[in-house]
Amino acid sequence: MRRLLPALALLALAACAGEDPALTPTLPASTEPLALVEVASGLSSPMQVVAGPEPGTLLVVEQQGTIRVLSTSGLEPEPFLDISDEVTAGGEQGLLALALHPEFASDPRFYVHYSNLEGDTRVAEYRAGPGGPERLRELLAVDQPYANHNGGQLAFGPDGLLHLGLGDGGKAFDPEERSQDPGSRLGKLLTLDVDRPGAEWQAVANGLRNPWRFSFDRETGDLWIGDVGQDRWEEVDHVPAGTAWPLNFGWDVYEGFEQVEDGELRGEGPLIAPVAVYAHDVGCSITGGFVYRGADVPALRGRYLYGDYCSGTIWSLRPEGGEAADVRREQIAVPQLSSFGEDVDGELYLVSQAGSVYRLATG
Repeated sequence: MRRLLPALALLALAACAGEDPALTPTLPASTEPLALVEVASGLSSPMQVVAGPEPGTLLVVEQQGTIRVLSTSGLEPEPFLDISDEVTAGGEQGLLALALHPEFASDPRFYVHYSNLEGDTRVAEYRAGPGGPERLRELLAVDQPYANHNGGQLAFGPDGLLHLGLGDGGKAFDPEERSQDPGSRLGKLLTLDVDRPGAEWQAVANGLRNPWRFSFDRETGDLWIGDVGQDRWEEVDHVPAGTAWPLNFGWDVYEGFEQVEDGELRGEGPLIAPVAVYAHDVGCSITGGFVYRGADVPALRGRYLYGDYCSGTIWSLRPEGGEAADVRREQIAVPQLSSFGEDVDGELYLVSQAGSVYRLATG
C-alpha cells in the first residue's frame, strides 16, 4: 500500500521533477462517452453543491453569502440561507462551504465556512426550522493574514466528525511557515465533534497549501484531497480509511513530489506523497472531486474524478492498492470548475463558477 515514501525515494523523485519547465506526463484520453446535463444556470458565482434535505433537492452555495435550493422544478425563489451581509466575497474569499449534520432529518443543524467582513475565517453552526435558519454558535474564528488560500471544504467523515480544510494563509511559498507550524491552524486539516459539549478542534494533518475540495468515498471511507500548488505541481492526496493520524502532506518543503524549499518538516506526522500530480502546462488550480458511486454512469463507478479550475479539464483515476492506476483525461470539460458534489444516490454534479451546475451522465 502506498503511504510513506522513504527519504531516498522522495529525493530521487524530486530530482526527476526538478527539470524546467514542469511538464505533465502524457496521459491517455478516455474513450468513454460522457455528457454534462445542465440542471441550473444563472447562479451568482456558485462554489459548491451538496445533497439537500428533501428528496430530489440540492443546495447550491453562492460565493456572496447565499445558499439556493435546487429542486426538480428549478431554483426556488427563497434561499436556504442568506448571510451576505456578513460575508466578504471575491477572489478566494466568500461563503465557501456547507455541510449538513449526518442526522439532519432528526437534528436539522448545518455548518458553513465563510470569510467575515474583515476577511477572516469563520465556521458557524445553524439550525434549520420553519421560521428560517437560526444561528446557534460560532465554532471557529481564524485570522487570515492574506486574502488568498482560505481552503474551502467542510465535510463530515465516516467517524462522524466535522472536517475542515484550511489553506496556509496566502501569499507565495507560505512566507511565515504556517503550514508546518504546529501552533497555527492554517495549512491544516481540522476535525471537531459537534455533538460533544466542550469539544475542541484537532489538527489531524499538516502541510497543506490550499486544499480546494476534499471528499470521503461513501463506500470505503477513504479521504481524497485536491491540494492547489504554487508554481509547478497540482496534487491529489489519498488517505485510506483507518490510517493513523496525524499526517504531513509536505508543504511548504514539498510541492507534489518535488522539494521546493530547504528545511525540515516541523509539523507532526509522517510525510505523505501524492498519488497523482499534474503541471501547469495543462492547468493551474486543482479542484478535488469524488469517487463515483452512482448508477447512471457504470463505466466510471469506483473511479475518482477531479479537475482544473483554469482549463476545465476533467481527469479520473482508479484507486488500486493505495496507488493511482489508469489515470486518464475524460472527454468533458467545465469552465471555472469550482466544485464537484454528490446527491443522495451518489450521482455526481460539477459546478462552474460562471453560473451553472451540471449532472454527469452517459453520452
